[in-house]
Amino acid sequence: MNNLKFDENGLIPAVVQDSATLEVLTVAYMNAESLEKSIASGETWFYSRSRAKLWHKGATSGNTQKIVELRYDCDGDALVVLVEPAGPACHTGAVSCFSEKLVEAASGNGASASDLQILSRLEKVIADRERDMPEGAYTTYLFEKGVDKILKKVGEEASEVIIAAKNRDAEELKWEAADLMYHLLVLLREQNLPLKEVLGVLEQRHEGKK
Repeated sequence: MNNLKFDENGLIPAVVQDSATLEVLTVAYMNAESLEKSIASGETWFYSRSRAKLWHKGATSGNTQKIVELRYDCDGDALVVLVEPAGPACHTGAVSCFSEKLVEAASGNGASASDLQILSRLEKVIADRERDMPEGAYTTYLFEKGVDKILKKVGEEASEVIIAAKNRDAEELKWEAADLMYHLLVLLREQNLPLKEVLGVLEQRHEGKK
């Protein structure tokens, strides 16, 4: 921590991001003690300026943040904390404290970063289903039936996507593509292959074409 510069109040701003989507979840402050607790526990601890005390994120709500990586900037006066959130970051129940838009540039037909966050959330829901196996859930049914059933569904949905595209039916294609992506995420979970590893391959290919 010798490289860090705390302000006159002994605080340093910490930008908390979802490690999977890189969405900014919140901006809080740490002092030396809360930073040490964060490193030691592997979960975020902050310093509340309004209450003048330390607080452990999720201590009462259960919405903890598991630290994946902790970085500091070139000046040493700000932190970036990459986390795996166990629930919403905002006290309102929103995923991020930054849910209100002030300005949004036109992006054409392309998906925005916030649009793509559903993949990360869906991956987590699927993981929760595999762990808890709630009775009556379709995802539970797939995991109970095993890999052969999941592979069959991936094949069926891929065929439906082909048919919808061949028929130039955009509305049908939208729904069938969503079904395919869901079942593919179930398959990745069954194979213990995180989505971020697949995205990493796409990133490598993209970088290689520059």
